[in-house]
This record gives sequence, structure tokens and C-alpha cells, in this order.
Amino acid sequence: MFDLADLHAFTRISDIGSLSGAARALGMPKSSVSRSLARLEAAAGVGLIERSTRHLRLTDAGRLLQGHARRILDDVGEAENALVGLIGVPRGILRVSVGFTFAVGPLAPMLPRFLARYPEVRVALTIDNRNVDLLAENFDVAIRIGPLSNSDLIARRLTTIALWTCASPAYLAVRGTPATIEDLRGHELIGRVDRRSIWHFRAPGGEPHEIEVVPGTVVPEPAVLKAVLIGGAGIGRLPDFHAADAVANGFLVRLLPEHQDDSVDVHAVYPSHRSLSAKVRVFIDMLAEHLSRTA
Repeated sequence: MFDLADLHAFTRISDIGSLSGAARALGMPKSSVSRSLARLEAAAGVGLIERSTRHLRLTDAGRLLQGHARRILDDVGEAENALVGLIGVPRGILRVSVGFTFAVGPLAPMLPRFLARYPEVRVALTIDNRNVDLLAENFDVAIRIGPLSNSDLIARRLTTIALWTCASPAYLAVRGTPATIEDLRGHELIGRVDRRSIWHFRAPGGEPHEIEVVPGTVVPEPAVLKAVLIGGAGIGRLPDFHAADAVANGFLVRLLPEHQDDSVDVHAVYPSHRSLSAKVRVFIDMLAEHLSRTA
């Protein structure tokens, strides 16, 4: 069995790189830190640190234990926080998985305010467009855009994103501005998937309309698609938070604005055992507040 105090001493040794430095940081005698390390190595049955006259270096076993020790100490801290005042003070590492488009869109402007309000929380972002396995990969929360798959995760809807149909003024000056949905058929439609897809619209009176898109050009990443559209390559669909500034500045024109575009929901998902975690709760609350304010 590993002792929590020994694990704490080990993480300080591995962070600082010396027994004497760890002892100063912990306010303990160097001999006590050495005994903590010895007990931990005895419990593990393997050496965790290679010692030399000049520095310390983690062994393979030490590097393996280092990651687990941090998670164990984080979880213990969260348990203490949850019991003190029910949810406690937000602190510790908050591991967030988010796609690139959302990260550079709504999330990045919110983070400085979040970090200023909760200085004891350290955010570790992983920017990845795949749906990560939160439990296996030790994430606290993930931001998912679009339909959710059935899982044991808890989901909270944050906002709804409209997909604006856009083109540049230069493109429209050459090819003309579509006045109806049917007019789109005569234009260069840039898709996000390399297959036929359907763009849905709803007329002001509520009648649904759709058009099949057979893309000649495929650009799956909205941040890249935005630049392609501004360059005049054709007509495409962008999340409203990506398109709004370009439309306001005249770099893009929103087409058929009287029609309601397709939309997708944005959710924060997290494992059930994180439901009382203070750092997860305040992060989701602030992100939801930020999105409602900037909608």
C-alpha cells in the first residue's frame, strides 16, 4: 500500500529534481524525505529514482508512478473539497478535451477570466477533434459539438450553434448572389465531408427546404474553411461564432439570412464521479455564462 504523504514527497522530488530542494519545499528534514522515498520504493518493489552526485533521474517505473501519483493526489484533494462545504474550493489540474474550432472560437477568450477568478485551478487543454475516452484518458470534461452517443457520461447543453451560409463579396461579384435556395445549385459549394450531404433551411413561414451538396472542394476544418471562403473560392457553411466577425467586417456575406440555417448543439460531458468536483462545476458554469453573453 502506498502512503499519501510518501506519494506527495515523491512528486515534489520528481518536480524539483533533488532531495534537499523537495525537503525545503515541504518544510521537512532531508532525512524524512529520504525515508519517504525509501518506503515508497520498498512498497513498489522497484527503484524509482536513479541517484548520482550531480542530479536525480526518474527510472521507467518512477515516470510511470509519477503520472498516477499526481492523479491520486488530485482526486484526494477533490474529495476533500467536495466534503468541505459540499463542493469546496476549486483547485487542481482541470483536464479539458476540446476540438480546434471551439477552442480558438468561444473558449480561448473565456480562459483568462476563468484563470483570474480561480487561481488555484490549472487548466490543461488537449485540442483534438476526436471524441476522447474521458475515463481511459483521464479527462475531467470534454466539449462535444453535434449529436451525442449513448454513454454513462453526464451531459449539459451549453448552447446551440447556427451554421451560416457564406461567401465573399468578390465571389458574389463574379458569380452573383443567390436569391433563393434553388439558386445555390449553380454555385461552387464547398463541403466539410468528402461525400454528398444535405444543407437544410427553414423559410420565414416555417416550410423546410433542403439542397443536396456534391462538393468539388472539401475543407473539414471551419477555421481553414473561413480563410478559403474569404479568398473567394465559393460558398460554404461556418459556425456562427466563426463567421460573425468576418460578416461584420465585410469580408464575408451571410446568404439567405431570412432563412433559418442548420444548427448543432454544444454539450459539456463529464464522468459521473466528477459531478461534485468544484473545478468542473465552475468551469462549465462560466463557459455557459460566456456563451450566453456572446451569443
